[in-house]
Amino acid sequence: MLRFLFRGLTVDNKPGRNGFDKLVSEARQPHWYLKGAVPDTVNGRFAVLATVCALAIVRVEKGKAAESGSMALTERFIEAMDSEHREMGLNDPWLGRRVRKLVASLAARVEDWRAAVSGQADWNETVRKSLRGDDVQDGEALDHCAIALRGLWTRLCAVSGDEVIEGRF
Repeated sequence: MLRFLFRGLTVDNKPGRNGFDKLVSEARQPHWYLKGAVPDTVNGRFAVLATVCALAIVRVEKGKAAESGSMALTERFIEAMDSEHREMGLNDPWLGRRVRKLVASLAARVEDWRAAVSGQADWNETVRKSLRGDDVQDGEALDHCAIALRGLWTRLCAVSGDEVIEGRF
C-alpha cells in the first residue's frame, strides 16, 4: 500500500549491479582454483575477481557509454571491497586506505588487459601477472587460466557494453 513512498529505499537499481554480480559468479567458479591453481585464499579470490572485472571494464570502454559503464562497474567493485573488508572485521581508520589500494590494483589490471587485448602485451604473461603476480605458476594451470580468460573475453565481446553492464553475457 505504501510501497510507492519507499520505492527508493528498497529497489536496488544501481547501474552495474547485475553485471558485477555476474562477474562475481564467474570469479567463484571452482575451475580457477582447481585446474587454474590460483590459491583459494582471500588474495587469490581477489586476484580472480579483479582480473575478470578488469576484462569487463576494458570491454565496456569500447562501447557507447564507455565512461558511465566502466564507472558503474568500478563503483560496484569499491562497494564490494568495502563491504567485504567490514565483514572480515577490518572496520578501522585504515579501511579507506586499504580499499584505495585494492582499487589501484584493479586499475593496474585494467591497464595490463588493455595492452593484452590490443596485442601490445603477451596474453599469457598478462594472465600470470594478473592472477599470480611474481609467483611461478605451472604451465598447465597457466594455460587453463589463459584459455578461460580468452573464453570470457570472447563472451564479453559477443554482446554490447550495455549488456555487459546488465550482466547478460
